[in-house]
Amino acid sequence: MSETIRIANAGGYWGDDLGQFKRQVELGPIDYLTLDFLAEITMSIMQKQRARDPQSGYARDFITQVDQTLELLIDKNVRVITNAGGVNPRACRDALLDMAARRGRAIEVAAVVGDDLMDRLSELNAAGAPLDNMEDGSPFAAIRSRVSSANAYYGAWPVVEALGTGARIVVTGRCTDTGITLAPMIHAFGWAPDDWDRLASGIVAGHIIECGAQSTGGNFTDWRRMKRFETIGYPIVEVSPDGSFVVTKHAGTGGAVTVRTVKEQLVYEMGDPRGYITPDVIADFATIKLEQVGRDRVRVWGVKGRPAPPSLKISAAYTDGWKASGTLIIGGPDAPAKARAFADLFWKRLGLSFTDTHTELVGHSACWGPIAGDPPVPEVLLRLSVRDGDRAKIEAFSKMVPAVILSGPSSVAVTGGRPQAQEVVAYWPALVPRDLVKPSMVTADGEQALEWPTPLLPLPAAPKLPKHEFAKAKGAAGMVRVKLSALAHGRSGDKGDTANIGLVARAEEIYPWLARTITASVVKKRFKGICFGKVERHEVPNLHALNFLLHESLGGGGTVSLRLDAQGKTLSHALMDMEVRAPKALLAAAKRGDAADGVPVKKAAKAKPAKRVAKKKR
Repeated sequence: MSETIRIANAGGYWGDDLGQFKRQVELGPIDYLTLDFLAEITMSIMQKQRARDPQSGYARDFITQVDQTLELLIDKNVRVITNAGGVNPRACRDALLDMAARRGRAIEVAAVVGDDLMDRLSELNAAGAPLDNMEDGSPFAAIRSRVSSANAYYGAWPVVEALGTGARIVVTGRCTDTGITLAPMIHAFGWAPDDWDRLASGIVAGHIIECGAQSTGGNFTDWRRMKRFETIGYPIVEVSPDGSFVVTKHAGTGGAVTVRTVKEQLVYEMGDPRGYITPDVIADFATIKLEQVGRDRVRVWGVKGRPAPPSLKISAAYTDGWKASGTLIIGGPDAPAKARAFADLFWKRLGLSFTDTHTELVGHSACWGPIAGDPPVPEVLLRLSVRDGDRAKIEAFSKMVPAVILSGPSSVAVTGGRPQAQEVVAYWPALVPRDLVKPSMVTADGEQALEWPTPLLPLPAAPKLPKHEFAKAKGAAGMVRVKLSALAHGRSGDKGDTANIGLVARAEEIYPWLARTITASVVKKRFKGICFGKVERHEVPNLHALNFLLHESLGGGGTVSLRLDAQGKTLSHALMDMEVRAPKALLAAAKRGDAADGVPVKKAAKAKPAKRVAKKKR
């Protein structure tokens, strides 16, 4: 059994920095390299590619990355795991083998298949799987004829089987981004299918590194503290057999790995922290413990897990009409007022009703909406958007955008020409019993059917957490009004039409105040005009964090949304820009927390406050 293994990540989405693959291998010793390529819209795009060309439907960029790094992978004995196979892992495997043969280097490549359910939907319905929308209960029959892709989320275990064949590279279809990180741990350490705590720790490690540089300083609230973004290092986890691990990056690269950068990634799209559901285990994020143990080294341990659910999640995509967006530049003076007047005359002259319309003033209030207020700006980009099932209406909208630039206020110019109609591909989440969907593995020995080793057990509720004690803030008395960002940092993302905002106290002394003050009702009021559903709040005291789920906040979410920020990436800053009234002592605690972030715990404990030297009287 290995003492530790080093798992690096080189990409969090299709389009991430292609150069990181080779860089992660070149810069230091690693055992495994993972890449996550897939999102809901990605699967639908790949399905269309395969419909045009049966040998397509996977991330071709990945073949190039391996081609450029093949000699290093072999010489340094690095194994690669990725879901770049998309909707056609077999073709991806064939392309890799062909590339290696042209280079005169034989490699073993295994493909995990069986997640593509497009040809099995009727069979699954007949077997008792309704495939109704798991979020709102809508019947699957309503969209069945318009489905363009349907894939089950696999977890780690089929990848473990593939690694057991000795494959240098394992390509999968719709495998979870956490599963491709957990798999090498199971393979290396021999963890059992019901070793829930270790499996949960592996899932947490996967969640931390799945988004590339987001855990090493990318997209970080305190971005001014980051150094050399142009050479930012991508994450590595050093995993021990007991499941504990250290998050780090290659020495000499830019960015940083601190408790705060790791916490921000943990709260990113976390959902319910007590129940982070995967096909392998349910991880309890409220049990995670973190500690800075060195420069760019954060230790993670103590994670608890519970039995995996009996069902697999299906991610389906279906066509849902058309949409288009047009932009015009509106110059000053009084640019916002002119933009609103222009939008009003535009919609009146168009004279059509749509399923949805949206007007945004980019550079003024597009992402934050009414929260932004009315700041004076010299120009705005007026963005007009529509969505409807009738393409003729979309075409009428497209023609009108450049047709009215001389008919309203002054200083208006069209940008980008006539808008183009885009087909809307919507997301449909559903559940299917695990025993109805079995994976297979393709190797040089042919195709082999696999079984799920995960036991089907009752799903217990999360145990009650012990009471947490927090240090009390010491310092000046009195209250002060400050931006929430002075006391907390955070990150936001999406869960369909639900915005997920994680908020983290800058010091443990701040957390009790944060929990008392930033309630669900406060957040609901803050996002009036943006959030049209309920706001859920989850407390995560071990991370000194709160996690908010803002339902009906993203205009339908994903590809359906007409919003510029369709994934709610900017909304954490809209919350942190809120002014609050807080004790002055908390500001002092925040400053101490700022200074301590990234400093190893032992070094911080040894540090002594500077002694005051009395001035001699003259």
